[in-house]
Amino acid sequence: MCIMTTGLADLHRHIDGSLRMQTVLELANERGLDLPQPFGFSPNMGLEQALAQFAFTLRLLDTEEALERVAGEICEDATAEGVTTLELRFAPQLHGRGLAGVDDFVDATLRGIDGRAGLLLCGLYGESPEVLETLVECAAERPGVVGIDLAGGPLPGHGHGMADYRAAFVRAGELGLGRTVHAGEGRPPAEIRAAVETLCADRLGHATTILRDPAVVELVRERGLTIEACITSNMQVGAIASCAAHPLPRWIESGLKVCICTDNTLLSATTLPAELEVALGIEGVDQEMIEQTIAFAHAAAFTRTGRSEHPHEV
Repeated sequence: MCIMTTGLADLHRHIDGSLRMQTVLELANERGLDLPQPFGFSPNMGLEQALAQFAFTLRLLDTEEALERVAGEICEDATAEGVTTLELRFAPQLHGRGLAGVDDFVDATLRGIDGRAGLLLCGLYGESPEVLETLVECAAERPGVVGIDLAGGPLPGHGHGMADYRAAFVRAGELGLGRTVHAGEGRPPAEIRAAVETLCADRLGHATTILRDPAVVELVRERGLTIEACITSNMQVGAIASCAAHPLPRWIESGLKVCICTDNTLLSATTLPAELEVALGIEGVDQEMIEQTIAFAHAAAFTRTGRSEHPHEV
């Protein structure tokens, strides 16, 4: 069996985890920074340790010029992988100036993308609701921004929970923005339910635990939501025991929609064709299933009217 090499779709690719290594080295040299060792994700390292890896790449993306460059390079790399429908995401409030720099960093990223991808703006679990609200209002004025995301994961010390972001997600829906949430990434499926019922998610990031609760499966299936599966990343953060253990075939057999994505091409050392090959290696997955996931991805791409059957194409 062979994997398709054209007409692919990647809806979950983080800018700050998908730089080219050569660009990392150049930007680090300009800033007098040494590459941390080890660098990149490793099997079962845990989500918290994986998220800490972004501290270094964020130090490299501290100027508008760097973000514009990297966004453009990621689009070029995706095209070389055969991707024709692409969405990139990042949290502009983390790039050195807090909320004061959001508009400038988003504009720089859109210049780099130059119409070749849809852009999602990420709030993070635990942040003030003001951050999400600021991102939504930034998106309102920029057609190139097609959606918002709640990324990262909840921690015991967080002062804000998912329900605190509801107003921002409702406002996003009113503006026609797509809404996706990192939910159930090795955490209880109740988090997936909250993403759907509280935040009105149009898509779900990871959702590896969804099969633990048949009622949540039914909820997601009835709503017609698509799960963004990132198999290698899920293994590296410990959300699944191994790539072979990913529930992808059981999801599809359960009537769930799922698309296969990269998450972070640099930190996970992957590409979309490589992820499709990994998926094809899971017992019960065949070529027809792979093609079905690609079709789901194209259909679930965001436009300024939310989830769409007419995706933004590179």
